[in-house]
Amino acid sequence: MAAMMMMSSSALVGGLQALPLQGRLTKVGGAGGARLAPRLMTSLAGRVRCDAGKGQGPLADAKGVIDQQTKKTITKDDILRNQETNESERKSVFGTEPTSGSFYPRPEVERRPETGDKSFWSVFAFDGAAPETINCRLAMLGFVWAVVVEKMSGQTVFEQVTNAGQPGLLYFLGAVQLFTYASLVPIMSGESTDARSFGPFTARAERWNGRIAMLGFFGLVVTEAFTHSAVFGF
Repeated sequence: MAAMMMMSSSALVGGLQALPLQGRLTKVGGAGGARLAPRLMTSLAGRVRCDAGKGQGPLADAKGVIDQQTKKTITKDDILRNQETNESERKSVFGTEPTSGSFYPRPEVERRPETGDKSFWSVFAFDGAAPETINCRLAMLGFVWAVVVEKMSGQTVFEQVTNAGQPGLLYFLGAVQLFTYASLVPIMSGESTDARSFGPFTARAERWNGRIAMLGFFGLVVTEAFTHSAVFGF
């Protein structure tokens, strides 16, 4: 009787919690011995679950600390308030007033990951959350990388990408894949870049640095196309 009660209860050992057997035991043999029937053993195969680490542990604790230090909750009321008071949100770069449901420009509340549509076409629209974020990050990386390689090898940006044996194009394609994926994960989860900051690294600073990097990279490529020499070469 004691054996049956022990086997029918839940056991918690080392973070592994076995599902209750619900008293389904088959008595086999003499001396009051009891063991599980073969069919019951088969039905329990693969049904042991691990509850350890769910929402706990060092990784979860680290994520909680990072969120507490860097994450800012942006509500719909905050977006609507900014949309009404911010002059730049009243007109687009072409002077057109944002209209709800239009292709471009859209009101802030419709293009924000926190409140807007998170479909592929919405996120990658002209005023979507993804294009400028990804382009700014790639431009900053590309400009720094181009300057470093020019100083080391004396090659122009075009030569770094097209010369035989140069892995520049391969690295660029890999960086595009990596940065696109890393940028889309929070956006598709409903979090814009404005929701995160770490010290001086804010979304506003990233946008302006990225825009300057895009202009710098474009100017570097155009200049080298005319001079046929590396601007930051030997």
